Parts: sequence; C-alpha cells; structure tokens
Amino acid sequence: MKTKSLGFIGGGRITKVLLQAFQNRNAEFSKIVISDPSISVTENLRKLFPYILIENGSEAAAQDIVFISLHPPVIMDTLELLKNDFKTTSTVISLAPKINLEKISSKLVQVNNLARLIPNATSYINEGYNPICFSQGFVKSDKESTLDLLGLLGFTFEVQEEKLESYAIMSAMLPTYFWFQWKELAEIGQKIGLSEKESKDSINETLKASLSMMYKAGLSAPEVIDLIPVKPIGDHETEIVDIYRTKLPGLFEKIKP
Repeated sequence: MKTKSLGFIGGGRITKVLLQAFQNRNAEFSKIVISDPSISVTENLRKLFPYILIENGSEAAAQDIVFISLHPPVIMDTLELLKNDFKTTSTVISLAPKINLEKISSKLVQVNNLARLIPNATSYINEGYNPICFSQGFVKSDKESTLDLLGLLGFTFEVQEEKLESYAIMSAMLPTYFWFQWKELAEIGQKIGLSEKESKDSINETLKASLSMMYKAGLSAPEVIDLIPVKPIGDHETEIVDIYRTKLPGLFEKIKP
C-alpha cells in the first residue's frame, strides 16, 4: 500500500476522520495530498498530520486514490473544473450523499474505478460502520485492495447504491441524535454525586448492554421496554418520537438523489 498516493479534494471534518484512522493503523502511502480553499482548515490539518502536502485541486485529483470530500452542492462544479486532472487508473471515492455514480461518471468519463462511501465519524477510532458501492466497471482486483484499505476505518461493506442515503440517516448521522444527550447525562451524574469517570463509565457500560438487550436478547421491543417500570421522561416520549418521525424522513428526502 505504500506505493499508493492519496488525494483529498476537500479538507473538512471527514477528511480529518479518515486521516486519523489511517494514522492509527500506521498505514503508509507514498504521499497524501490535500486540497481545500480554506487556509485555516489546511493549517489545522497540518498541525495534526505534518506529513501531508497542501496543494491545489488539480494536484489532489492526480493521485492514485482520490477522495471527494465535499458537500453535495459543490461536487459537480468541482468535478467539471478538475475532470481532466484525474488519471484513468485512479480510484475515485465520493464521500457525499445525493450525488450518485451516474452523475460522477458523467464528469469523469475516463475513470473506471468509481465508488461512493458513506463514512461514519466513529472511523476516527477505527470503529466505523461504512457502506460502499462500486461502479459496474470497477476493476475486481482494485476493488479488493480498496476494501482492504477502507477496512482500516472499521467495518466497510458493499451495498446497493440506492441504500446509501438510508445508511447516511441510520448510521453516519445517527450519533448526532444521541451524543448531546450523553454529554448532558454525564454532567447530571456529576451533579448528583458521581465522579466524572464514574458518571461516564456508568453511561458507557449501560448503553452497550442496553443495545445488546434490544437487539440480541430475543425479546420484542415492547418486552424489552417493559423490563423497567419507572420511566422518568416517559411523559415526553410522544414528543421525542414525533421529532424522529418528522425530521429524519424529511432529511432523507432532501439527501436522496
């Protein structure tokens, strides 16, 4: 893998996540090239990963494996601008929802190895749950090496392209539905007598066991829920469920191709 070079078009949060995941696993590349119009973004990345090269988009696009790490509204214009800089032998992986392989291929007609990955922030600790789809013309041997590389991020698995946006809702964005709640609960735990470590450990261990109870105990969801009679925020369950049922399907409609 050391003979391969990486290019990132876009240096935002998910680029940071992927770089950290590769660094955690001591992955070696001939070079890593980052392109981003924001000086502050690239400077912050250089502080964390001093070995990366900060170049223009054309240079990033010319690497062996290129990640399109951009928001959907700017992808097509960016690909139009850089389309002649991608090598025919490159593997190009888009990290965004909404822009499908057909649209990407319409700009990068010379590239056979196209893929879309929905990355998860938990890849930062190499525990991502990352679905990927490949173009029909993707070379088989290159697919195997690509899956090996992306396996460093965590569990990377191939799916049908039409399911990617569903996974964006149910995996990539899922931690945001809970992280702020866990932060608040940890602070409450300290206010009512636990140390910071005791509070965080209590939440961490109980949540892991609770997920196993819901999905591995062989009980129905109502049976699991009924195991604890006291529900301190039960009066607000209807409100919370309504938020999920309105916000998430609405977001899905916005991000699907």
